[in-house]
Amino acid sequence: MSSKKRIAVLPYARLAAMALVVLVLVAAGARASWDAAQHVLLPKGRERGTLTVAGCGDEVCTGRFVPEAPAEPPRTDVTIARSVAVEEDGRYEVVVKPDTTEAVRAGWAGGLHAWLPLGGALLLAAPVLGAGMRRPRAAWVSGAAGGVLLGASFLTL
Repeated sequence: MSSKKRIAVLPYARLAAMALVVLVLVAAGARASWDAAQHVLLPKGRERGTLTVAGCGDEVCTGRFVPEAPAEPPRTDVTIARSVAVEEDGRYEVVVKPDTTEAVRAGWAGGLHAWLPLGGALLLAAPVLGAGMRRPRAAWVSGAAGGVLLGASFLTL
């Protein structure tokens, strides 16, 4: 009798393990996205303006930042992470992170770019939901949401 009870518990243990994997994937994607997204979504009190990229290194690009507020002087030490979306001599609307010289893109393009890690996490969670948890509808929804987020980001950048 006890062996039947043990066998009946295994599907629930597998389901709990897969749910934990999905939760960790999505939470890690959301946390990675929030680092940049908070500055784009909540720009109040942050320095906004236009960054003209002068040159790029291996990981960052540097340029001249002209703030929207006329009382603040332009700066030449502002950096932005180098990506396929940042080109030399490009002009970008940015938000400067508080107490740093690091900027993130603003607007729709910046918002979607900031949420890329979450889109990737949703795509990675889809097979776990579909195969591991046997929840095909949730898998399709997760995969579609991640795909739409990645595709929209690609199109806006």
